[in-house]
Amino acid sequence: MENCCEEKEPEVQTWREQVVELLYWRDVKTTGVVFGAALLLLLSLTVCSIVSVCSYIGLALLSVTICFRIYKGILQAIQKSDEGHPFKQYLDQEVALSEDVVHKYSDKVLEKLNKSVVELRRLFLVEDLVDSIKFAVLMWILTYVGALFNGLTLLILGLVGAFSCPIIYEKHQAQIDHYLALVNNQIKDVVGKVQAKVPGLKRKAE
Repeated sequence: MENCCEEKEPEVQTWREQVVELLYWRDVKTTGVVFGAALLLLLSLTVCSIVSVCSYIGLALLSVTICFRIYKGILQAIQKSDEGHPFKQYLDQEVALSEDVVHKYSDKVLEKLNKSVVELRRLFLVEDLVDSIKFAVLMWILTYVGALFNGLTLLILGLVGAFSCPIIYEKHQAQIDHYLALVNNQIKDVVGKVQAKVPGLKRKAE
């Protein structure tokens, strides 16, 4: 079983490399198509319901495939050729997910879910007072974010950021790392001063 997992690992690595290629605009054409399609989908959801968007996408795809199927059928009838179904190579391809792949990724999802549940329990039941206060501050900030943006707007901003931030970071990595280090040090200093002045906020000695 271990050998099977080891053989599958290069495929996972290749998939990750493809994601990096997309985010860093290595292949501009492919990245542009993926980014444009995802952005168009999210913008469509801001105007129409998800049911309408899915229906229109399905109708558009069916219109293309049906028209192409009819066109190839007429062309074959005129030329009296016997090429067969135009989508035969795609219909013959195996698209079912293997049990090994499903189990592998479902186990990973379950592991992440269990860790998240444990972490939320730790935060809400105040196992560590400092961490719970930080979480409360984050929730308080998110109330303002929620008042300014809805979920779809945040998804659109996240999509734009996911495709733009990596290339910006690659070009200005030294400056960004420098300022991030400064901000991180300032936050640590502030948290340290607060912990020193307020009783009960110091972390438990490990």
